[in-house]
Amino acid sequence: MELVKGQDPYLHELLRFAVCCRALTLLLQALFNLLIPDHAADAFSPPRLVEPGFCDLLLEGLLGGLSRWDAEHFLFIAERGYVYEHNFAFFPVFPLSVRAAAEVVLWPLQRLLRLRSRLLLSAALLNSLFSVLAAAALYKLGCAVLRCRRVAFLAALLFCISPANVFMAAAYSESMFAFLAFSAMWHLEKGQSWHSGLLFSLASGVRANGLVNIGFFAYSRSKCFALQLQVGPGLVRKLPTLWRKLLSLASSVIFTCAGIFLPFVLFQYYAHMTFCVPGTGLSQNIPKPLLQLALDKDYRLAAVDRLKPPWCSQHFPVLYSYIQEAYWNVGFLRYYELRQVPNFLLALPVTILGLWAAWTYLTANPRHCLTLGLERRRNEEEQGEDKPGTGFCCPAVLVYVVHATVLLLFGVFCMHVQVLTRFLGSSTPILYWFSAHLLQEHEPLLWSEGTDKETRASLSEKSVLGNSLAGSCEKGISENPVVRLLRNYRLNTPMTKCILGYFLSYWLLGLVLHCNFLPWT
Repeated sequence: MELVKGQDPYLHELLRFAVCCRALTLLLQALFNLLIPDHAADAFSPPRLVEPGFCDLLLEGLLGGLSRWDAEHFLFIAERGYVYEHNFAFFPVFPLSVRAAAEVVLWPLQRLLRLRSRLLLSAALLNSLFSVLAAAALYKLGCAVLRCRRVAFLAALLFCISPANVFMAAAYSESMFAFLAFSAMWHLEKGQSWHSGLLFSLASGVRANGLVNIGFFAYSRSKCFALQLQVGPGLVRKLPTLWRKLLSLASSVIFTCAGIFLPFVLFQYYAHMTFCVPGTGLSQNIPKPLLQLALDKDYRLAAVDRLKPPWCSQHFPVLYSYIQEAYWNVGFLRYYELRQVPNFLLALPVTILGLWAAWTYLTANPRHCLTLGLERRRNEEEQGEDKPGTGFCCPAVLVYVVHATVLLLFGVFCMHVQVLTRFLGSSTPILYWFSAHLLQEHEPLLWSEGTDKETRASLSEKSVLGNSLAGSCEKGISENPVVRLLRNYRLNTPMTKCILGYFLSYWLLGLVLHCNFLPWT
Protein backbone atom coordinates (compact mmCIF):
# COMPACT_ATOMS: atom_id res chain seq x y z
CA MET A 1 0.00 0.00 0.00
CA GLU A 2 0.98 3.62 -0.50
CA LEU A 3 1.92 4.14 3.16
CA VAL A 4 4.83 1.72 3.09
CA LYS A 5 5.95 2.08 -0.52
CA GLY A 6 9.21 3.66 -1.61
CA GLN A 7 12.88 3.57 -0.71
CA ASP A 8 12.75 6.02 2.19
CA PRO A 9 15.36 4.82 4.76
CA TYR A 10 13.50 6.68 7.53
CA LEU A 11 10.33 4.75 6.79
CA HIS A 12 12.13 1.40 6.68
CA GLU A 13 13.79 2.03 10.04
CA LEU A 14 10.48 3.22 11.49
CA LEU A 15 8.65 0.05 10.42
CA ARG A 16 11.40 -2.12 11.87
CA PHE A 17 11.34 -0.23 15.16
CA ALA A 18 7.52 -0.30 15.31
CA VAL A 19 7.45 -4.08 14.84
CA CYS A 20 10.11 -4.54 17.55
CA CYS A 21 8.19 -2.32 20.00
CA ARG A 22 4.96 -4.21 19.37
CA ALA A 23 6.69 -7.57 19.87
CA LEU A 24 8.26 -6.32 23.09
CA THR A 25 4.87 -5.08 24.32
CA LEU A 26 3.26 -8.46 23.71
CA LEU A 27 6.15 -10.24 25.42
CA LEU A 28 6.02 -7.99 28.49
CA GLN A 29 2.24 -8.26 28.86
CA ALA A 30 2.51 -12.06 28.77
CA LEU A 31 5.22 -11.93 31.44
CA PHE A 32 3.26 -9.57 33.70
CA ASN A 33 0.07 -11.54 33.16
CA LEU A 34 1.80 -14.74 34.32
CA LEU A 35 3.76 -13.31 37.25
CA ILE A 36 1.38 -10.79 38.82
CA PRO A 37 -1.96 -12.03 40.25
CA ASP A 38 -5.12 -10.36 38.95
CA HIS A 39 -6.87 -7.72 41.02
CA ALA A 40 -10.55 -8.42 41.78
CA ALA A 41 -12.02 -5.52 39.82
CA ASP A 42 -15.69 -4.63 39.39
CA ALA A 43 -15.46 -4.77 35.61
CA PHE A 44 -17.66 -6.21 32.88
CA SER A 45 -16.95 -9.95 32.85
CA PRO A 46 -19.53 -12.09 31.03
CA PRO A 47 -19.55 -15.84 31.71
CA ARG A 48 -17.81 -18.21 29.29
CA LEU A 49 -20.50 -20.36 27.70
CA VAL A 50 -18.10 -22.90 26.20
CA GLU A 51 -15.57 -24.87 28.20
CA PRO A 52 -12.05 -23.84 27.09
CA GLY A 53 -9.62 -26.44 25.78
CA PHE A 54 -5.88 -26.74 26.34
CA CYS A 55 -5.00 -24.40 23.45
CA ASP A 56 -7.53 -21.85 24.71
CA LEU A 57 -5.97 -21.87 28.17
CA LEU A 58 -2.50 -21.55 26.66
CA LEU A 59 -3.56 -18.57 24.55
CA GLU A 60 -5.28 -16.98 27.55
CA GLY A 61 -2.04 -17.28 29.50
CA LEU A 62 -0.08 -15.60 26.70
CA LEU A 63 -2.53 -12.90 25.61
CA GLY A 64 -5.02 -12.72 28.47
CA GLY A 65 -3.62 -9.38 29.61
CA LEU A 66 -5.00 -7.83 26.40
CA SER A 67 -8.61 -8.67 27.30
CA ARG A 68 -9.04 -6.56 30.45
CA TRP A 69 -11.41 -3.66 31.14
CA ASP A 70 -12.99 -2.22 27.99
CA ALA A 71 -11.38 -4.91 25.87
CA GLU A 72 -13.89 -7.34 27.34
CA HIS A 73 -16.70 -5.26 25.85
CA PHE A 74 -15.17 -5.31 22.37
CA LEU A 75 -14.57 -9.07 22.47
CA PHE A 76 -18.08 -9.72 23.80
CA ILE A 77 -19.62 -7.57 21.05
CA ALA A 78 -17.54 -9.35 18.42
CA GLU A 79 -18.79 -12.70 19.76
CA ARG A 80 -22.41 -12.00 20.75
CA GLY A 81 -23.33 -8.65 19.23
CA TYR A 82 -24.91 -5.77 21.18
CA VAL A 83 -26.77 -7.56 23.96
CA TYR A 84 -26.71 -5.10 26.86
CA GLU A 85 -27.52 -1.42 26.76
CA HIS A 86 -24.11 -0.24 27.93
CA ASN A 87 -22.41 -2.25 25.15
CA PHE A 88 -23.55 0.53 22.81
CA ALA A 89 -20.87 2.83 24.25
CA PHE A 90 -18.43 0.90 22.04
CA PHE A 91 -18.67 1.54 18.32
CA PRO A 92 -19.03 -1.36 15.85
CA VAL A 93 -16.27 -1.05 13.23
CA PHE A 94 -13.50 -2.50 15.40
CA PRO A 95 -15.45 -5.52 16.79
CA LEU A 96 -16.78 -6.24 13.28
CA SER A 97 -13.21 -6.24 11.95
CA VAL A 98 -12.08 -8.54 14.77
CA ARG A 99 -14.92 -10.97 14.05
CA ALA A 100 -14.22 -10.92 10.31
CA ALA A 101 -10.52 -11.65 10.84
CA ALA A 102 -11.34 -14.45 13.30
CA GLU A 103 -13.76 -16.09 10.88
CA VAL A 104 -11.73 -15.66 7.69
CA VAL A 105 -8.02 -15.32 8.47
CA LEU A 106 -8.02 -17.60 11.52
CA TRP A 107 -10.53 -20.07 10.12
CA PRO A 108 -7.90 -22.87 9.95
CA LEU A 109 -7.54 -22.64 13.75
CA GLN A 110 -11.19 -23.31 14.54
CA ARG A 111 -10.47 -26.93 15.49
CA LEU A 112 -7.82 -25.82 17.98
CA LEU A 113 -9.34 -22.63 19.41
CA ARG A 114 -12.84 -21.67 20.51
CA LEU A 115 -14.35 -18.52 18.98
CA ARG A 116 -13.50 -16.40 22.03
CA SER A 117 -9.82 -17.34 21.76
CA ARG A 118 -9.74 -16.69 18.03
CA LEU A 119 -11.27 -13.27 18.65
CA LEU A 120 -8.58 -12.44 21.19
CA LEU A 121 -5.82 -13.59 18.82
CA SER A 122 -7.46 -11.68 15.98
CA ALA A 123 -7.58 -8.47 18.05
CA ALA A 124 -3.90 -8.82 18.98
CA LEU A 125 -2.84 -9.36 15.37
CA LEU A 126 -5.03 -6.57 13.99
CA ASN A 127 -3.85 -4.04 16.55
CA SER A 128 -0.23 -4.99 15.92
CA LEU A 129 -0.79 -4.30 12.23
CA PHE A 130 -2.77 -1.09 12.81
CA SER A 131 -0.23 0.32 15.27
CA VAL A 132 2.62 -0.20 12.77
CA LEU A 133 0.57 1.37 9.97
CA ALA A 134 -0.43 4.24 12.27
CA ALA A 135 3.26 4.98 12.91
CA ALA A 136 3.86 5.04 9.14
CA ALA A 137 0.84 7.30 8.61
CA LEU A 138 2.05 9.66 11.35
CA TYR A 139 5.46 9.84 9.67
CA LYS A 140 3.93 10.64 6.29
CA LEU A 141 1.64 13.23 7.87
CA GLY A 142 4.59 14.80 9.69
CA CYS A 143 6.58 15.05 6.46
CA ALA A 144 3.65 16.80 4.76
CA VAL A 145 2.85 19.23 7.60
CA LEU A 146 6.18 19.85 9.35
CA ARG A 147 8.23 19.71 6.11
CA CYS A 148 11.09 18.24 8.12
CA ARG A 149 11.68 14.51 7.76
CA ARG A 150 13.92 14.24 10.80
CA VAL A 151 11.35 15.72 13.19
CA ALA A 152 8.57 13.69 11.54
CA PHE A 153 10.70 10.55 11.92
CA LEU A 154 11.48 11.25 15.56
CA ALA A 155 7.80 11.92 16.30
CA ALA A 156 6.77 8.63 14.68
CA LEU A 157 9.41 6.77 16.71
CA LEU A 158 7.99 8.32 19.89
CA PHE A 159 4.55 7.07 18.83
CA CYS A 160 5.99 3.54 18.85
CA ILE A 161 6.81 3.95 22.58
CA SER A 162 3.68 5.96 23.31
CA PRO A 163 2.51 6.29 26.94
CA ALA A 164 -0.74 4.75 25.64
CA ASN A 165 1.13 1.75 24.23
CA VAL A 166 -0.79 -0.85 26.19
CA PHE A 167 -4.07 0.36 24.69
CA MET A 168 -2.57 0.17 21.21
CA ALA A 169 -1.85 -3.53 21.85
CA ALA A 170 -4.93 -4.58 23.86
CA ALA A 171 -8.31 -5.37 22.30
CA TYR A 172 -9.21 -1.68 22.21
CA SER A 173 -10.04 0.44 19.16
CA GLU A 174 -7.20 2.95 19.68
CA SER A 175 -4.78 1.50 17.11
CA MET A 176 -7.39 1.29 14.37
CA PHE A 177 -8.59 4.81 15.13
CA ALA A 178 -5.06 6.24 15.10
CA PHE A 179 -4.35 4.59 11.75
CA LEU A 180 -7.57 5.85 10.15
CA ALA A 181 -7.32 9.36 11.62
CA PHE A 182 -3.63 9.93 10.76
CA SER A 183 -4.14 8.47 7.28
CA ALA A 184 -7.16 10.70 6.68
CA MET A 185 -5.21 13.78 7.79
CA TRP A 186 -2.34 12.82 5.49
CA HIS A 187 -4.61 12.39 2.47
CA LEU A 188 -6.26 15.73 3.23
CA GLU A 189 -2.84 17.41 3.30
CA LYS A 190 -2.17 15.92 -0.13
CA GLY A 191 -5.44 17.35 -1.45
CA GLN A 192 -7.16 13.96 -1.75
CA SER A 193 -10.50 15.00 -0.25
CA TRP A 194 -12.45 11.88 -1.22
CA HIS A 195 -9.91 9.49 0.30
CA SER A 196 -9.73 11.67 3.40
CA GLY A 197 -13.51 11.84 3.79
CA LEU A 198 -13.84 8.07 3.51
CA LEU A 199 -11.17 7.45 6.14
CA PHE A 200 -12.64 10.08 8.48
CA SER A 201 -16.04 8.42 8.04
CA LEU A 202 -14.61 5.01 8.98
CA ALA A 203 -12.88 6.60 11.99
CA SER A 204 -16.22 7.97 13.24
CA GLY A 205 -17.49 4.38 13.22
CA VAL A 206 -14.58 3.37 15.45
CA ARG A 207 -14.68 6.05 18.14
CA ALA A 208 -17.11 8.88 18.92
CA ASN A 209 -14.41 11.55 18.94
CA GLY A 210 -13.96 10.82 15.24
CA LEU A 211 -16.82 13.25 14.71
CA VAL A 212 -14.54 16.10 15.79
CA ASN A 213 -12.38 15.42 12.73
CA ILE A 214 -15.05 17.16 10.67
CA GLY A 215 -13.21 20.34 11.65
CA PHE A 216 -10.16 19.36 9.58
CA PHE A 217 -12.11 19.14 6.36
CA ALA A 218 -14.21 22.24 7.04
CA TYR A 219 -11.10 24.28 7.88
CA SER A 220 -9.20 23.03 4.83
CA ARG A 221 -11.97 24.03 2.44
CA SER A 222 -12.60 27.35 4.17
CA LYS A 223 -8.91 28.23 4.14
CA CYS A 224 -8.60 27.53 0.41
CA PHE A 225 -11.62 29.75 -0.26
CA ALA A 226 -10.33 32.59 1.97
CA LEU A 227 -6.89 32.55 0.33
CA GLN A 228 -8.44 32.57 -3.14
CA LEU A 229 -10.35 35.73 -2.25
CA GLN A 230 -7.12 37.41 -1.13
CA VAL A 231 -5.14 36.35 -4.22
CA GLY A 232 -7.71 37.70 -6.68
CA PRO A 233 -9.48 40.78 -5.30
CA GLY A 234 -11.35 41.05 -8.61
CA LEU A 235 -13.21 37.86 -7.65
CA VAL A 236 -15.25 39.81 -5.11
CA ARG A 237 -16.53 42.10 -7.86
CA LYS A 238 -17.65 39.13 -9.94
CA LEU A 239 -20.65 38.16 -7.83
CA PRO A 240 -21.83 35.20 -9.95
CA THR A 241 -18.37 33.62 -9.79
CA LEU A 242 -18.14 34.34 -6.07
CA TRP A 243 -21.54 32.78 -5.38
CA ARG A 244 -20.65 29.71 -7.41
CA LYS A 245 -17.47 29.20 -5.42
CA LEU A 246 -19.32 29.80 -2.16
CA LEU A 247 -22.03 27.28 -3.04
CA SER A 248 -19.38 24.78 -4.10
CA LEU A 249 -17.62 25.24 -0.77
CA ALA A 250 -20.83 24.87 1.24
CA SER A 251 -22.00 21.81 -0.68
CA SER A 252 -18.65 20.00 -0.41
CA VAL A 253 -18.41 20.70 3.32
CA ILE A 254 -22.02 19.64 3.98
CA PHE A 255 -21.71 16.50 1.87
CA THR A 256 -18.45 15.41 3.49
CA CYS A 257 -19.66 16.21 7.01
CA ALA A 258 -22.82 14.18 6.36
CA GLY A 259 -20.63 11.26 5.26
CA ILE A 260 -18.52 11.51 8.42
CA PHE A 261 -21.65 11.67 10.59
CA LEU A 262 -23.35 8.76 8.80
CA PRO A 263 -21.81 5.84 10.77
CA PHE A 264 -22.71 7.51 14.07
CA VAL A 265 -26.29 8.22 12.93
CA LEU A 266 -26.81 4.68 11.66
CA PHE A 267 -25.43 3.21 14.89
CA GLN A 268 -27.75 5.36 17.02
CA TYR A 269 -30.67 4.42 14.78
CA TYR A 270 -29.88 0.74 15.29
CA ALA A 271 -29.80 1.31 19.06
CA HIS A 272 -33.14 3.12 18.89
CA MET A 273 -34.75 0.27 16.96
CA THR A 274 -33.31 -2.26 19.37
CA PHE A 275 -34.43 -0.65 22.63
CA CYS A 276 -37.26 1.70 21.75
CA VAL A 277 -39.29 -0.53 19.41
CA PRO A 278 -40.89 -3.46 21.29
CA GLY A 279 -41.11 -6.91 19.79
CA THR A 280 -37.61 -7.25 18.41
CA GLY A 281 -37.39 -10.77 19.83
CA LEU A 282 -33.74 -10.22 20.78
CA SER A 283 -34.16 -11.53 24.33
CA GLN A 284 -35.34 -14.91 23.03
CA ASN A 285 -31.92 -15.50 21.48
CA ILE A 286 -29.89 -14.65 24.57
CA PRO A 287 -28.44 -17.64 26.48
CA LYS A 288 -29.69 -18.04 30.03
CA PRO A 289 -26.29 -17.30 31.70
CA LEU A 290 -26.27 -13.91 29.97
CA LEU A 291 -29.83 -13.22 31.03
CA GLN A 292 -28.86 -14.12 34.58
CA LEU A 293 -25.93 -11.73 34.40
CA ALA A 294 -28.33 -8.97 33.38
CA LEU A 295 -30.45 -9.70 36.45
CA ASP A 296 -27.48 -9.89 38.81
CA LYS A 297 -25.80 -6.71 37.54
CA ASP A 298 -28.97 -4.80 36.61
CA TYR A 299 -27.94 -4.61 32.94
CA ARG A 300 -30.72 -3.46 30.64
CA LEU A 301 -31.65 -5.66 27.68
CA ALA A 302 -33.69 -4.81 24.59
CA ALA A 303 -37.28 -3.66 24.96
CA VAL A 304 -39.30 -6.46 26.52
CA ASP A 305 -43.01 -6.32 27.40
CA ARG A 306 -43.17 -2.78 25.98
CA LEU A 307 -40.90 -1.41 28.71
CA LYS A 308 -38.76 1.31 27.17
CA PRO A 309 -35.67 2.93 28.74
CA PRO A 310 -36.02 6.61 29.67
CA TRP A 311 -33.79 7.91 26.88
CA CYS A 312 -36.29 6.68 24.26
CA SER A 313 -38.65 9.53 25.21
CA GLN A 314 -36.04 12.26 24.84
CA HIS A 315 -36.46 14.82 22.06
CA PHE A 316 -33.21 13.52 20.49
CA PRO A 317 -32.95 9.88 21.63
CA VAL A 318 -29.17 9.39 21.47
CA LEU A 319 -28.16 6.31 23.43
CA TYR A 320 -24.43 7.07 23.45
CA SER A 321 -24.74 10.28 25.49
CA TYR A 322 -27.24 8.60 27.84
CA ILE A 323 -24.83 5.72 28.54
CA GLN A 324 -21.96 8.10 29.29
CA GLU A 325 -24.09 10.00 31.78
CA ALA A 326 -26.08 7.18 33.38
CA TYR A 327 -23.47 4.41 33.56
CA TRP A 328 -20.20 6.32 33.95
CA ASN A 329 -21.34 9.68 35.33
CA VAL A 330 -19.62 11.57 32.53
CA GLY A 331 -20.41 15.28 32.46
CA PHE A 332 -19.08 18.75 33.09
CA LEU A 333 -16.97 18.78 36.31
CA ARG A 334 -18.64 15.57 37.54
CA TYR A 335 -15.27 13.92 38.05
CA TYR A 336 -13.95 16.67 40.29
CA GLU A 337 -14.00 14.79 43.59
CA LEU A 338 -11.35 14.44 46.26
CA ARG A 339 -11.14 10.67 45.80
CA GLN A 340 -10.22 11.16 42.12
CA VAL A 341 -6.98 13.01 42.92
CA PRO A 342 -4.81 9.96 41.99
CA ASN A 343 -6.46 9.83 38.57
CA PHE A 344 -5.82 13.54 38.04
CA LEU A 345 -2.18 12.93 38.90
CA LEU A 346 -2.04 10.15 36.29
CA ALA A 347 -3.37 12.59 33.70
CA LEU A 348 -1.10 15.46 34.76
CA PRO A 349 1.87 14.76 32.41
CA VAL A 350 -0.23 14.59 29.23
CA THR A 351 -2.19 17.66 30.34
CA ILE A 352 1.00 19.67 30.88
CA LEU A 353 2.42 18.50 27.56
CA GLY A 354 -0.74 19.43 25.68
CA LEU A 355 -1.08 22.88 27.24
CA TRP A 356 2.64 23.55 26.80
CA ALA A 357 2.37 22.68 23.10
CA ALA A 358 -0.55 25.06 22.63
CA TRP A 359 1.21 27.90 24.48
CA THR A 360 4.45 27.39 22.55
CA TYR A 361 2.65 27.57 19.23
CA LEU A 362 0.55 30.58 20.28
CA THR A 363 3.54 32.61 21.41
CA ALA A 364 5.50 31.72 18.26
CA ASN A 365 2.63 32.62 15.90
CA PRO A 366 0.34 35.15 17.64
CA ARG A 367 -0.93 36.86 14.48
CA HIS A 368 -1.38 33.59 12.64
CA CYS A 369 -3.47 32.25 15.54
CA LEU A 370 -5.59 35.43 15.83
CA THR A 371 -6.42 35.32 12.12
CA LEU A 372 -7.05 31.53 12.30
CA GLY A 373 -4.48 31.07 9.55
CA LEU A 374 -6.88 32.59 7.00
CA GLU A 375 -4.70 35.61 6.24
CA ARG A 376 -2.28 35.33 3.35
CA ARG A 377 1.28 35.97 4.48
CA ARG A 378 3.15 38.96 3.09
CA ASN A 379 6.03 36.98 1.63
CA GLU A 380 3.53 34.97 -0.41
CA GLU A 381 1.93 38.13 -1.79
CA GLU A 382 5.29 39.68 -2.69
CA GLN A 383 6.92 36.57 -4.14
CA GLY A 384 3.76 34.96 -5.53
CA GLU A 385 4.62 31.57 -4.07
CA ASP A 386 4.23 29.60 -0.91
CA LYS A 387 7.37 29.27 1.21
CA PRO A 388 6.15 28.04 4.56
CA GLY A 389 8.39 27.41 7.55
CA THR A 390 9.36 24.01 8.85
CA GLY A 391 9.02 22.25 12.18
CA PHE A 392 6.45 22.37 14.94
CA CYS A 393 5.87 26.15 14.79
CA CYS A 394 5.17 26.28 11.06
CA PRO A 395 1.79 27.72 9.94
CA ALA A 396 0.32 24.39 8.81
CA VAL A 397 0.34 23.02 12.39
CA LEU A 398 -2.33 25.49 13.60
CA VAL A 399 -5.39 23.32 12.92
CA TYR A 400 -3.75 20.35 14.66
CA VAL A 401 -2.95 22.46 17.74
CA VAL A 402 -6.56 23.67 17.90
CA HIS A 403 -7.85 20.11 17.52
CA ALA A 404 -5.57 18.79 20.29
CA THR A 405 -6.45 21.68 22.62
CA VAL A 406 -10.19 21.16 22.14
CA LEU A 407 -9.85 17.44 22.92
CA LEU A 408 -7.66 18.19 25.93
CA LEU A 409 -10.03 20.76 27.45
CA PHE A 410 -13.04 18.54 26.85
CA GLY A 411 -11.24 15.62 28.47
CA VAL A 412 -10.12 17.62 31.51
CA PHE A 413 -13.53 19.09 32.26
CA CYS A 414 -16.01 16.49 31.00
CA MET A 415 -14.40 13.04 31.01
CA HIS A 416 -12.80 10.56 33.37
CA VAL A 417 -9.36 12.12 33.29
CA GLN A 418 -7.43 8.86 33.56
CA VAL A 419 -8.40 8.10 29.94
CA LEU A 420 -6.72 11.29 28.69
CA THR A 421 -3.45 9.53 27.88
CA ARG A 422 -5.00 7.06 25.45
CA PHE A 423 -7.66 9.54 24.31
CA LEU A 424 -5.07 12.07 23.11
CA GLY A 425 -2.37 9.55 22.27
CA SER A 426 -4.53 7.93 19.58
CA SER A 427 -6.31 11.04 18.30
CA THR A 428 -3.77 13.81 17.72
CA PRO A 429 -0.21 13.98 16.37
CA ILE A 430 0.55 17.07 18.47
CA LEU A 431 1.84 15.15 21.51
CA TYR A 432 4.45 13.39 19.37
CA TRP A 433 5.33 16.40 17.21
CA PHE A 434 5.82 18.65 20.21
CA SER A 435 7.85 16.03 22.10
CA ALA A 436 10.06 15.60 19.03
CA HIS A 437 10.35 19.39 18.76
CA LEU A 438 11.54 19.64 22.38
CA LEU A 439 14.07 16.87 21.90
CA GLN A 440 15.38 18.39 18.69
CA GLU A 441 15.68 21.82 20.30
CA HIS A 442 17.22 20.83 23.65
CA GLU A 443 19.16 17.59 23.08
CA PRO A 444 22.73 18.08 21.71
CA LEU A 445 22.97 14.36 20.95
CA LEU A 446 20.49 14.97 18.12
CA TRP A 447 22.36 17.94 16.65
CA SER A 448 25.01 15.73 15.09
CA GLU A 449 24.86 12.31 13.51
CA GLY A 450 28.50 11.48 14.28
CA THR A 451 29.88 9.17 16.94
CA ASP A 452 29.22 9.65 20.60
CA LYS A 453 32.75 10.97 21.04
CA GLU A 454 32.19 13.55 18.32
CA THR A 455 28.87 14.46 19.88
CA ARG A 456 30.41 15.08 23.29
CA ALA A 457 33.10 17.22 21.68
CA SER A 458 30.45 19.26 19.90
CA LEU A 459 28.88 20.21 23.22
CA SER A 460 31.86 22.47 23.91
CA GLU A 461 31.55 24.12 20.51
CA LYS A 462 28.34 26.13 20.61
CA SER A 463 29.02 27.59 17.19
CA VAL A 464 28.30 24.21 15.67
CA LEU A 465 24.68 24.39 16.81
CA GLY A 466 23.51 26.82 14.18
CA ASN A 467 24.96 24.85 11.29
CA SER A 468 23.71 21.54 12.69
CA LEU A 469 20.13 22.70 13.14
CA ALA A 470 20.04 24.56 9.83
CA GLY A 471 20.56 21.37 7.88
CA SER A 472 18.88 18.99 10.30
CA CYS A 473 15.83 18.49 8.08
CA GLU A 474 17.93 17.28 5.14
CA LYS A 475 20.45 14.94 6.78
CA GLY A 476 20.30 11.26 6.12
CA ILE A 477 19.76 8.64 8.77
CA SER A 478 22.71 6.86 10.38
CA GLU A 479 21.08 5.64 13.59
CA ASN A 480 17.68 5.47 15.22
CA PRO A 481 17.61 8.66 17.36
CA VAL A 482 15.48 7.12 20.12
CA VAL A 483 17.85 4.16 20.41
CA ARG A 484 20.77 6.55 20.41
CA LEU A 485 19.28 8.60 23.24
CA LEU A 486 18.58 5.48 25.28
CA ARG A 487 22.12 4.14 24.76
CA ASN A 488 23.56 7.46 25.96
CA TYR A 489 20.97 8.11 28.66
CA ARG A 490 23.54 9.47 31.14
CA LEU A 491 24.55 12.16 28.64
CA ASN A 492 20.98 13.27 28.00
CA THR A 493 19.76 16.70 29.08
CA PRO A 494 17.11 16.91 31.84
CA MET A 495 14.50 17.71 29.19
CA THR A 496 15.29 14.51 27.29
CA LYS A 497 15.26 12.43 30.46
CA CYS A 498 11.83 13.83 31.40
CA ILE A 499 10.29 13.12 27.99
CA LEU A 500 11.75 9.63 27.57
CA GLY A 501 11.07 8.85 31.23
CA TYR A 502 7.42 9.81 30.81
CA PHE A 503 6.96 7.76 27.63
CA LEU A 504 8.72 4.64 28.90
CA SER A 505 7.42 4.68 32.48
CA TYR A 506 3.79 5.01 31.35
CA TRP A 507 4.35 2.25 28.80
CA LEU A 508 5.51 -0.13 31.57
CA LEU A 509 3.05 1.17 34.18
CA GLY A 510 0.17 0.71 31.75
CA LEU A 511 1.21 -2.86 31.03
CA VAL A 512 1.43 -3.78 34.71
CA LEU A 513 -1.85 -2.14 35.72
CA HIS A 514 -3.98 -3.01 32.71
CA CYS A 515 -2.88 -6.62 32.33
CA ASN A 516 -3.73 -7.42 35.93
CA PHE A 517 -7.09 -5.67 36.30
CA LEU A 518 -5.68 -2.83 38.38
CA PRO A 519 -7.42 0.58 38.11
CA TRP A 520 -6.00 2.06 34.89
CA THR A 521 -8.46 2.76 32.11
